[in-house]
Amino acid sequence: MKYEVVMGLEIHVELATETKLFCACSAKFGAEANQNVCPACAGMPGMPAVLNKRAVELGIAAAIVTNSEITRPMTFDKKNYFYPDLPAGYQITQFFAPICRNGWVDIGDKRITLKQIHIEEDAGKLVHDGRTGTTLVDFNRASVPLVEIVSNPDFRSADEVIAYLEKLRSLLSFAGVSDCKMQEGSMRCDVNISVREAGSDKLGTRTEIKNMNSLKAITAAIDYEARRHIDALEDGGGGLVQETRRWDDKLGETFAMREKENAVDYRYFPNPELMPVVISDEWIEAVRAGLPETAHDKFERMTERLGMPEYDAKIITGSKNLSDIFDRACAHFNKPKEVANWIIVELLSIAKGDNKGEDDIVIDCEKFAKLMELVDSQAINRNVGKKLLVKVLEGIDPAAYVEDNKLGMISDAGVIEKAVREVLAENMKSVAEYKSGNQKVTGFLIGRIMRKLDGKADPKAVGALLAEHLSRD
Repeated sequence: MKYEVVMGLEIHVELATETKLFCACSAKFGAEANQNVCPACAGMPGMPAVLNKRAVELGIAAAIVTNSEITRPMTFDKKNYFYPDLPAGYQITQFFAPICRNGWVDIGDKRITLKQIHIEEDAGKLVHDGRTGTTLVDFNRASVPLVEIVSNPDFRSADEVIAYLEKLRSLLSFAGVSDCKMQEGSMRCDVNISVREAGSDKLGTRTEIKNMNSLKAITAAIDYEARRHIDALEDGGGGLVQETRRWDDKLGETFAMREKENAVDYRYFPNPELMPVVISDEWIEAVRAGLPETAHDKFERMTERLGMPEYDAKIITGSKNLSDIFDRACAHFNKPKEVANWIIVELLSIAKGDNKGEDDIVIDCEKFAKLMELVDSQAINRNVGKKLLVKVLEGIDPAAYVEDNKLGMISDAGVIEKAVREVLAENMKSVAEYKSGNQKVTGFLIGRIMRKLDGKADPKAVGALLAEHLSRD
């Protein structure tokens, strides 16, 4: 029998605000445990919630880039459940009138439709200590503003899920809604999955896989859960119940957490402390006017106006951070193709060696531009420039470092000539091989000459002079 996998996604995205949703505590990632906590976000009685206007504006931006219909007015509600990381015993969210509904995101030729996007506060974080058998609670994340993006069950494969997540990450990060760093938890995915007979229009028993934070894990979890459902259906379907499950990356399996709650279980009711928010046309247009260039628009600008290869433009626009580095560097060194080449070939190579992702690269773009200018003007050669890039990432000024360490290009023809003659005299066997037709030894000889010159000569000039000597010796 053939089966069809049916999936819908709930994507939690932390908004890029300086402060939390209902208090003035910092919303930034990376603080010490429980450093960014006050009586309000710790759920103390009598602390009023004061809405962060910037969070609403970022919610409007999310609505715009996902082609959604903004609700007039939107309201906030209380979602009641008990969990140790939810200090107030309820979560402030939007149930009856979320910020927007009925959006869509295209992935290739397929349109993924959205049920709604709503703004809500995040919960804290539980830290399980297997060594002591205890669980600690960090409330830094409590009340950090989120949008939850709820799709309809339009997905039929893990490939579609990944394409959607990548598209959504691009839309939201370029719009400044969120940095969408899955490794830091600012973008998390819940997968609702069921399996049915191919051709049927009846949905099967649904399970939810919670808090997935890497594309690789999401793909593996979908594959595992789909197989588990199919195996259960082959056995009569008795082993399937509607429930929430967690993914264990080490074991490569999902495990039951709790039976899946329905809306009625949360006892939603309007939050009396927060008045309805009326979002005017003028406010929407002001947010729209302030949106930065999209990844798609930047790709077209790079390929059509700047004449860059599509391959380079795709890599640069695949990451908001790389895109920003490209723009800032070009502002100081206006050679876009060369800037892209340095980013793709050199900067990403260093990041990969340091086990960093594209979004983790931090560099002073003015100093980066100075480095490229030094190479472009032949003040230093590219090999020196590559090594110097590591220093630039550490914060040094490239021009001063070159001067202090005497790394400038050797342009004295006599010095280069002397090095060529010495290397030829020291490697007569390689010269003989060249005379016998082995052209590959020129690379070896150039390397020896460059080593003798401390890598500070122009390799092209060295190669030309070497070829001249080999042709007449």
